Amino acid sequence: MKRISRIAYFDCPSGAAGDMILGALVDAGVPFETLERELAGLALAGYRLECSEVMKAGFRATKVHVHLDGYEEGPGYFRRLPDPDGPHEHHPAGHRGLGEILGILERSRLAQAVRDMASRIFRRLAEAEARVHGTTPERVQFHDVGAIDAIVDVTGSCIGLHLLGVDAVHFGTLPVGGGFVQGPHGRIPVPAPAVAELLRGFPTLDNGIRRELVTPTGAAILTTLAVGSGAMPAMRVTAVGYGAGTMELETPNVLRVFVGEAAVAAPTGTPTPTETIIQVETTVDDMSPQLYEPLLERLLEGGALDAWLTPVIMKRSRPGVVLTALCEPGRVADLSRLLFEESSTIGVRWTAYQRARLAREMVRLDTAYGPVTFKVSRLDGRVITVTPEFEEIRRIARDRGLAVREVLEEARTEGRRLLTSS
Repeated sequence: MKRISRIAYFDCPSGAAGDMILGALVDAGVPFETLERELAGLALAGYRLECSEVMKAGFRATKVHVHLDGYEEGPGYFRRLPDPDGPHEHHPAGHRGLGEILGILERSRLAQAVRDMASRIFRRLAEAEARVHGTTPERVQFHDVGAIDAIVDVTGSCIGLHLLGVDAVHFGTLPVGGGFVQGPHGRIPVPAPAVAELLRGFPTLDNGIRRELVTPTGAAILTTLAVGSGAMPAMRVTAVGYGAGTMELETPNVLRVFVGEAAVAAPTGTPTPTETIIQVETTVDDMSPQLYEPLLERLLEGGALDAWLTPVIMKRSRPGVVLTALCEPGRVADLSRLLFEESSTIGVRWTAYQRARLAREMVRLDTAYGPVTFKVSRLDGRVITVTPEFEEIRRIARDRGLAVREVLEEARTEGRRLLTSS
């Protein structure tokens, strides 16, 4: 049995920015009027959206522009214009915390899938900014990415993908540019620190252009939503859209999106869509067994989705161990560093894999043993697995003088009955 998966592949020869992604999606078929109407669901005042066709080094592209009320736009900045009615209190265009942005999204009238995508993007961006500035995501004060234009670019891109029915996002190798730009914290190198953080684990190149080619907003959108990066996946292309950037370059400053369809196998029980994960591993034969437990703990604390040990026989018939961890693409550098620091290895390797996961959630149910937390997985809304949290089961068994196996089996049975009968 096969189903049709709808794919969006972003080709970024001149880099990526939020407005370029949004323009490409409109050019590929997202109705601009529908986009405006959906964005109105943000209940966000202070901007006006404009769509126009422009030429970039001889090539036609769509430019979606966010005009901020009371601001003059320049290369990389927004300057507040003098108020004819005199000075008054105002919210700076670029100083919003993560909580405020997530609140705007949560209170919006947007589709849940759009809210979820946009929230993921801003959370990932906050994590990158926090790592760069040595703080927490909750305390990050966004500058350019917290401005109204960036909220519109991020949310509009999510709306566009949703309207096009895209199941999976991919993007090509990103040229990061070079030189220096003036940022909120002074003169900073290109790529900007937050961009460098976001692009860890993804393919990049230097195309010789000494400009800022990838913005934090563009990097956050692509690296958060993408299930694959690098080469264009096999698909039947149904639309191609060109989004224009702001800068004038010697080469066409455009980003293009290929929207297409691919037939994928979908046997019963296989969840969709798929996502890209990285398997990071190394092999050692000279490490004290006492060090494996703290190493696995640190890998999990450092962002590993899972980590394990596999015994192997190495050269000269030496017994050894393969240390393996699974992670999101952006965590490869972190886990590689941990392996170098906490193990005796001198080399780390990684491979990208596609995986499919069942939708899952944590629920709290009242059982005969009292409240118990269960991990529940579903396929097309149907309950597949019901797994009680083992530490809670062990505590109940100890407190009541029962066998752990007995409590585990009865709790699992009761949990399934409660979920399937509700």
